[in-house]
Amino acid sequence: MPMTASDDRLFSPSASRNRDPILQVLRQLLPKSGCILEIASGSGEHITWFASHLPGLTWQPSDPDAAGRASIAAHTAAQKLENVLPPLAIDTTNPGVPDIACVAMTCCNMIHISPWAATEGLFALADSLLPGGSGLYLYGPFKRDRVHTAPSNATFDADLRRRNPDWGIRDMADLTALGERHGLTLTETIPMPANNFSLWFQKAVEIG
Repeated sequence: MPMTASDDRLFSPSASRNRDPILQVLRQLLPKSGCILEIASGSGEHITWFASHLPGLTWQPSDPDAAGRASIAAHTAAQKLENVLPPLAIDTTNPGVPDIACVAMTCCNMIHISPWAATEGLFALADSLLPGGSGLYLYGPFKRDRVHTAPSNATFDADLRRRNPDWGIRDMADLTALGERHGLTLTETIPMPANNFSLWFQKAVEIG
């Protein structure tokens, strides 16, 4: 359960542990300017950390949960960040297509704690919004070749499925196939601490 401050800010211990390794990967993958759309921003700790260290980018947070959006706004205000936009209420199980001009998208720790329909909606949204040559960044635990990459992930996956049968750690092969249906190719698979991965799906450049 996320901890909370006296205002609307929520805090997650895992966010403070993994934000630096994720930031180092994003420095390599993201463009130097433009707007980054984050899906499932949660408490807002990730996006405000990235925004404070990558000030050349504008960051658009989003979350379907009202408490999450309030936390994002509170973190942004507390840090006086001018490159973080007000959070949007985007639910990828029913996303529509928001009017956003973004140069990349990020999504951390959503896919395993949401139904598969949310992942399908995420890739459909990336297909609709991303220009050719840009990409979708994912972070979290994933199976590889139908096998868990660590015993702890297998235990975690079983717990997730007990809590909600629509949740669970997804296989990279299924994400790769889903990406291909939306013109997104898995070009980077980067091992991360705590048996997680960074995945980068690049949008094809249209010719002609």
